[in-house]
Amino acid sequence: MSNHNESLANVHHSVNTENKTGWKKILAFLGPAYLISVGYMDPGNWATDIAGGSAFGYRLIWVLFASNLIALLLQSLSARLGIVRGLDLAQVSKNTYPRFVNFCLYILAQLAIIACDLAEIIGMAIGLQLLFNLPLIWGVSLTITDTLLMLFLMNKGMRKLETFIISMIFIVGLSFLIEMFIVTPDIKEVAKGFIPNNLSGSALYIAIGIIGATVMPHNLYLHSSLVQTRQITRTDEGIKTAIKFNFMDTVIALNLAFFVNAAILILAASAFFKNGFFEIAEIQDAYKLLDHIFGATAPALFAIALIAAGQSSTITGTLAGQIIMEGHINLRIEPWLRRLLTRVLAIVPAMFTIIYFGERGLGNLIILSQVVLSLQLGFAVIPLIHFTSDRKKMGNFTIGLTTKILAWGCAILIVGLNAKLVYEQLTSWIDASPTTAVWMYAAVLPAIFCIISLLLYVFLRPLLFKHKDEHVYIPHGIASAINDLEAIHYHHIGISIDFSKNDTDSIRHAIMQGGKAAKYTLMHVVETAGAYYNGTDVMDHETQSDVDNLDQYVIALQKLGYKAEAKIGFGTAATAIAEIVKNEKIDFIVMGSHGHKAIKDLIFGTTVNKVRHKVNVPVLVVKPLVKQ
Repeated sequence: MSNHNESLANVHHSVNTENKTGWKKILAFLGPAYLISVGYMDPGNWATDIAGGSAFGYRLIWVLFASNLIALLLQSLSARLGIVRGLDLAQVSKNTYPRFVNFCLYILAQLAIIACDLAEIIGMAIGLQLLFNLPLIWGVSLTITDTLLMLFLMNKGMRKLETFIISMIFIVGLSFLIEMFIVTPDIKEVAKGFIPNNLSGSALYIAIGIIGATVMPHNLYLHSSLVQTRQITRTDEGIKTAIKFNFMDTVIALNLAFFVNAAILILAASAFFKNGFFEIAEIQDAYKLLDHIFGATAPALFAIALIAAGQSSTITGTLAGQIIMEGHINLRIEPWLRRLLTRVLAIVPAMFTIIYFGERGLGNLIILSQVVLSLQLGFAVIPLIHFTSDRKKMGNFTIGLTTKILAWGCAILIVGLNAKLVYEQLTSWIDASPTTAVWMYAAVLPAIFCIISLLLYVFLRPLLFKHKDEHVYIPHGIASAINDLEAIHYHHIGISIDFSKNDTDSIRHAIMQGGKAAKYTLMHVVETAGAYYNGTDVMDHETQSDVDNLDQYVIALQKLGYKAEAKIGFGTAATAIAEIVKNEKIDFIVMGSHGHKAIKDLIFGTTVNKVRHKVNVPVLVVKPLVKQ
């Protein structure tokens, strides 16, 4: 048995690949890379492709192609790491680097997810505007409600989630590919676009945006975890087969994503650049590219595709957020809460941009978000190459010399382009005005120095301390040895009573714990408005009725030979129960569960959870039996 916590535990090894041959075997492995490819066809990609095509024609196709090759290499390394080690990238980082460094890596990875989410928010808001003529600021506000959809889909299982996402992006990909053939671009000029050329100024800025939109850092974390949803035989042959099929999955999915992105860039070049519109077009203009197929319905269909792509990327971003949070900083919270926090942090800059720069500023904000993704890439790529090059941990599946050279070449290219962009941007800001220069030297340069130092540490530590791993911290801890088990005797047991059909089960389970030797306190909390404001002074009809009913339970228990008493609490249930437990020195609590589903728990809350955090004694939760 492994001593680490599974990545995405609720779907870990949930897809069976055993005893399958031929196409069934291939289909069993297909899926993880398609979830990854969603991030390659999101509103952020559309924005950078449209901007690149409209401003520079076909010149940046080579950047798109190079980005796809880099993504193909790095995603295959990520999949290899997850299959061989049975750990995702964040978990291996946690085992390799000290806690403070892991915290810094978590913050940077979380910023990348927020930047990605920012693009989804803007894309979905634009989609809502095209569909319903809704102001963008209202569209941005409404995107917070997608948390419920994400929660619903994640509970349906990995296969259904994969099917939903693939179907959501199919229509837009097909539309753009058909449109590219209809506009008949200049093939000779398109071919010239594959020849690398010098990048500087706005071309460099957009090129780095394209790289960030394609090789997303959180996708590297996500892929290393998603491949673990496949159940494989843990032998050399089984692992080798899994790597082969996952590589096929990656090649197919990422190349399809490349063709869609290339089609969007070529369309933008044909529609805008060739006709003399050299200003960078925004994503709001992109629906015009579908006029040839759909005519007047183009805005509606484009909007639906845009919302679909945003929703799909939102789901994969949430999964990635779960992985980096649990992996890097050993923290596990509910997916809906993590989703909500990420969404709120992404909505703030979108709102700020609309208020201070107007709706047209959102296009620039999308491209900036993709540049932020690229700037964070080095902190995910460098550890990934180190981990897959570690012969002691990877064994026979360590990457070869050629792959290693190519991978480090990609890392140097990404970090080098980012460094060039940062240098050019800083130089232009410093030259702009003396006030800006002072601010740069005082605040920005020290921050850049810290980031460079962190990047150097991430690069050097695995080389200098090759086989020295940090202690593994996991959310649920490591199993300890069990030497002796003595029975625990509880002397004072508290039973939460709510006058429902659950009460009998709760009392029955309580007396099973203490027998006739223990003392039992039956607790009920009056939650009327009067109880909230007047506390123990309230004695309305409901309170008097509750007191009488509780006394009936006490009398019944006493007749059966049990020592029982009643205690009434007032106000908030959890707080009142915790106060009774403390005052009466209760050493064990039995509580009934209403068996709420996820949505009801979100709306009504769970008293059990709140009590559990407020007391320092064991809590037994009795869930009612459902008759078949």
